Amino acid sequence: MWKCPKCGREFKNTNQDHFCGEPPKTIDAYISDQPDSIQPLLHQVRSTIRTALSDAQERISWSMPTYWNRHNIIHFAAFKKHIGLYPGEKAVEHFRDRLTEYKTSKGAIQLPYEKELPLLLIAEIAKWCYETENHH
Repeated sequence: MWKCPKCGREFKNTNQDHFCGEPPKTIDAYISDQPDSIQPLLHQVRSTIRTALSDAQERISWSMPTYWNRHNIIHFAAFKKHIGLYPGEKAVEHFRDRLTEYKTSKGAIQLPYEKELPLLLIAEIAKWCYETENHH
């Protein structure tokens, strides 16, 4: 077990990524807590998803910005080297052919900071999750 020196939480993995402290109450607070260099990228992802899912509510769930309409639809989060997009495993499978340049895992897509954000693809994934009711 590894114990975070900042917050004291224990994890199976050493240096486990997590959010220390009190979770943010709003997406604005979440973004403002991130490094200045990452905030514009998070605003772009937020704006893209907000436009694609105009009927969805914004909220924080699992300490991440989340879009919700009767269920969680999609989440995103900032990490050291990437933005994590969490549309669920069916979406990752459905869009697999268009995600070959990104690291993916069950239900997650890593969008590295050094690459341009695929905003049109993010919008398509968000809409697909909503329209097919493949909510995360």
